Amino acid sequence: MTDLPKIAWIGLGIMGSPMSENLIKAGYSVTGHTLERAKLDRLAAAGGTAAGSIAEAVADADVIVTMVPASPQVEAVAYGPDGILAHARPGSLLIDMSSITPQTSVDLAKAGAEKGIRVLDAPVSGGEAGAVEAVLSIMVGGERADFDAAKPLFEALGKTIVLCGPHGAGQTVKAANQLIVAVNIQACAEAVVFLEKSGVDLGAALDVLGGGLAGSTVLSRKKDNFLKRDFKPGFRIDLHHKDMGIVTDAARNVGAALPVGAVVAQLVASLRAQGDGGLDHSALLRSVERLSGGQV
Repeated sequence: MTDLPKIAWIGLGIMGSPMSENLIKAGYSVTGHTLERAKLDRLAAAGGTAAGSIAEAVADADVIVTMVPASPQVEAVAYGPDGILAHARPGSLLIDMSSITPQTSVDLAKAGAEKGIRVLDAPVSGGEAGAVEAVLSIMVGGERADFDAAKPLFEALGKTIVLCGPHGAGQTVKAANQLIVAVNIQACAEAVVFLEKSGVDLGAALDVLGGGLAGSTVLSRKKDNFLKRDFKPGFRIDLHHKDMGIVTDAARNVGAALPVGAVVAQLVASLRAQGDGGLDHSALLRSVERLSGGQV
């Protein structure tokens, strides 16, 4: 295992912590940095090395992975005198697995090239459960040679790994993913309220719906959230709000109409404005219940 590349991991949140731990389990040496001490302690307990700064984390790394909330955070960790590009070794590979705007990824790849640093955008889908179970879908933008070099690392994190095109293409596919997921959750939430108000056994109904054409990964993953009204965040409404902004802006730029997506984007924004931004995106159910006169 000694010939495996040395990894620097920046961002140890709901997704980043289990993903970095899966690399450790696969035999990689992982040095991590994040702003919260408890998360650094968790990495160390899993067999990784905690770094006190980005510069310290990336100094000897062959591959640097970033998993942070949005474009501003990617820019904050990548640029400036204390950032990744200022301290990473020329020839290293920077893989941004955050969900950000396609243009941010294009700009980062250009800035990396000027420093001799290769860049891939590689956002993921599958939520916290997918991260923990190492079954994420990974959609990648960048050069084929860099994708091929990163493939073994990706295989320790996910099951569906696809090079989608040039820099930014991974983020474009992720935006489409988030559109489909949001619309699917909203449809499931409406069905749940309809079923309950009709007096149907919800568990039985969701079981049979899951076995037919209405079945989906969203329904199977979120069924217990709906049944138990358990909205502990696996993927927060705050982040899905950000992603719906990305997809609606990107669609406008290319002239693609998203009539249903636009409505769901407003419903996500409304739920966030009502103080539910920290809940799991399955909490769209709460919005449908409010609209239907229910108590939440």
